[in-house]
Amino acid sequence: MTHELRPGDAAPGFHALAVGGEYGDGTEVKLADFAGQRVVLYFYPKDDTPGCIRQACGLRDAWSEITSTNSAVFGVSVDDAASHLAFIAKYNLPFPLLTDEHHRMVKAYGVWVEKEKDGKKSMGTERSTFVIGRDGRIEQVFRRVAPDEHAALLLPVLQ
Repeated sequence: MTHELRPGDAAPGFHALAVGGEYGDGTEVKLADFAGQRVVLYFYPKDDTPGCIRQACGLRDAWSEITSTNSAVFGVSVDDAASHLAFIAKYNLPFPLLTDEHHRMVKAYGVWVEKEKDGKKSMGTERSTFVIGRDGRIEQVFRRVAPDEHAALLLPVLQ
């Protein structure tokens, strides 16, 4: 079992393809690129599914407040770049999404978990958010986030 990340822990580094927002069709980014800046990684199960749509649109609707905090915000799922770009276009999302097709980030952050639906068990991404401070340490963790409450939970932490 992996260590559950907590506030004060060093955030696991990452290297991923960012699409959308200022990254357009895709640019490789890594955590070190944001040294001295707060970073929000919100992990979600799958593009264009009901809960993930509500969560993403909640962030979209609060975007002007979020950007005023000068924080870098990234959605992260195991979907590929094409899926992300379609999701961004369909819902006019202003923020970038990171691809994690090889499950490196979801595993490093401890959100690749066993889930059960209709009696069937499978592995999937736990809807969780990590706020990483300017020093590269985790400031806040929200696990099993309710999609409709995500923006309201996140904004006070970023202010």
